[in-house]
Amino acid sequence: MSPTRRLFVRSAAVLSLGFVAGCLGGGGSNGTPTNSDDDTTDLPDTTDTGTDPSGGTRPSGTGGPGITLTDVDSTPDIPIEPTVEVHRDVATDDHPPQLRVTLTNTSDERVEVGEGRAIFFQYVADDSRDLILLPAGQEYPADPGCWRLDEPIAVTEEYRIETFEPGESRSALVDLYGAARDDGEDSCLPVGEYHFETTFAVGDLTGGDEGRTTATWGFSLSLE
Repeated sequence: MSPTRRLFVRSAAVLSLGFVAGCLGGGGSNGTPTNSDDDTTDLPDTTDTGTDPSGGTRPSGTGGPGITLTDVDSTPDIPIEPTVEVHRDVATDDHPPQLRVTLTNTSDERVEVGEGRAIFFQYVADDSRDLILLPAGQEYPADPGCWRLDEPIAVTEEYRIETFEPGESRSALVDLYGAARDDGEDSCLPVGEYHFETTFAVGDLTGGDEGRTTATWGFSLSLE
């Protein structure tokens, strides 16, 4: 196996679903997202006091907004059913906003699906490439409370495959960050509405394209 190449991405690392390289990891091995056993979160008081929580040091319209799901695409016509929910709805000095993505095998057969990170919206940017979702539980180069990446994130170029048993559900938490910028603009999480979308591939993922089915699915978030 050739050494794993590394890509420096400024916003997303949604790998091409027609490309198979590096190590292929099945469910429960390399590339399996970490599930969280703790579904409870103590949310801070978000009452509007009319003051800037950053002490006036952030540009107007940015800082620690709350997030709301405003639209979710229809369920794709594949045996894997994706859902998304808000797990932490506000950015604080301790954590950025957070989503939970859940995938369920609705068929009575074992299903392989890829790419293993993109299907859980890990390293997926919004359409404007101003925001990016990253795996939770890791440290990234961003100022607490601002959550804008100071530099791009290195992502391995490999195609991971997840295997779902009949009826199996699996979840992963992703944190919302501002993507790294090179224009020198000092902004944190910007208010507005943003759409995220990824591609799912199921079927014979190690063979030819004729045995593979693909579908896209996504959702929209409002930051305010």
